Amino acid sequence: MILSLFAVTACTSADGNTAAPGEQTPPASAAPSITAIPSTLPDQPTAPPTPVDPKDVKCEYRKDDTGVPSKFVGMPPAKPVKAALNAKNMTLKTNQGDIVIELVPESTPCTVNSFYFLAKKNYFDNTLCHRLTTTESNGLDLLQCGDPQAKGDGKNKSDGTGGPGYLFPDENLGPAYTRGVVFMAQGGDAANSNGSQFAISFSDEAAQLPAAYTPFGVVTKGIEVVDKIAAGGVIKNEDDILSEDGGSNAPKIRVEIKDVIVK
Repeated sequence: MILSLFAVTACTSADGNTAAPGEQTPPASAAPSITAIPSTLPDQPTAPPTPVDPKDVKCEYRKDDTGVPSKFVGMPPAKPVKAALNAKNMTLKTNQGDIVIELVPESTPCTVNSFYFLAKKNYFDNTLCHRLTTTESNGLDLLQCGDPQAKGDGKNKSDGTGGPGYLFPDENLGPAYTRGVVFMAQGGDAANSNGSQFAISFSDEAAQLPAAYTPFGVVTKGIEVVDKIAAGGVIKNEDDILSEDGGSNAPKIRVEIKDVIVK
């Protein structure tokens, strides 16, 4: 079985009908700020995060033996490094503009530690955001990136299957995946199998997803870049997630990550 991207089918029925639309999408300037991951809409209170004591954190990174394509640059340290636990933002420097994601290492120390490690290894450099879903195409509004082998052309059947050669457990499950929230992507039937792929929600439609994907940040700058990419449309791939062969609907606007900076 090919490990593909997160289960968009969670909101798309077998007969192709999409889930009912959610609340109205706020304008770009209304992307939520976070103390932890926003589990509520911006006008509702959010509990402050519980500080993480580095001595109490041990991450369980394990070798990915599923046989999916991988770009192995090593294993992150089981004990998160101080720089990762203190990280405030992850900046995606793309050919379409910068996207700044406010991180929550207080709630997702192992996820942030993994991104810090991979960014330092230049793992994401010159990779493509391979998948775009919209309410019209798949019932959700998401841009997905982080597959180091992806072609991003809507034709490659292995797009959405690549990873870093290791997997790690879920964290911080529960908050809704509203506009601006960034979360890990994994197979819908593969809990605790996070790698390097992640998705950016650009509307509140993904709030309908089950709490099965680790939310680790929220876009504070550059959500309009994602909106522009979404407005460019989707390259339809008939072998998208509904097919066992994998593949993905790609954005018509080519999105290349030039660099990822975590600090």
